[in-house]
Amino acid sequence: MVLQGQEVRLADTITVNGTAYPIPDDPRVSLLDFLRQHIGLTGTKKGCDHGQCGACTVLVNGVRINSCLTLAAMHDGDDVTTIEGLGTPEEPSALQRAFLEHDGYQCGYCTPGQICSATAMLEELAADWPSDASENLNGQIRLTGEEIRERMSGNLCRCGAYANIVAAIEDVAAGGQS
Repeated sequence: MVLQGQEVRLADTITVNGTAYPIPDDPRVSLLDFLRQHIGLTGTKKGCDHGQCGACTVLVNGVRINSCLTLAAMHDGDDVTTIEGLGTPEEPSALQRAFLEHDGYQCGYCTPGQICSATAMLEELAADWPSDASENLNGQIRLTGEEIRERMSGNLCRCGAYANIVAAIEDVAAGGQS
């Protein structure tokens, strides 16, 4: 399609957990609603729908985002990973096992977003991305409880399971297979 002399490529597909899906025709559909309502992946939760709670956190090209704050049409060609793509009931990821072993959930509503966020957080740490709590901006970042809490601050837990969530993340970061 040509618009004002510029060729514009129409939306095509989003790859979610390794499977390509057509982008919805309605450009107003959020990525969260696309995941839940259009392709039936209900693990990603709708909490506040304003980007404040983190329940809808997913990974887009390996980076964590709030799926309620972005439109599905903006992710043409992107790779999206949801909680369903991190592990299965038969083969859970290390973080999923750690959350179970450390009781890192109570009601469980925020847990998918917490686990997706923690997965990306561990990758950020491995790449030495500093946070506001980092002791230095250059070099290896030392994992501390404060560092984890700062990096996970965008994910709220109304039940208050924070101490157990931090313990689960620390266990996996230390190489525990939980």
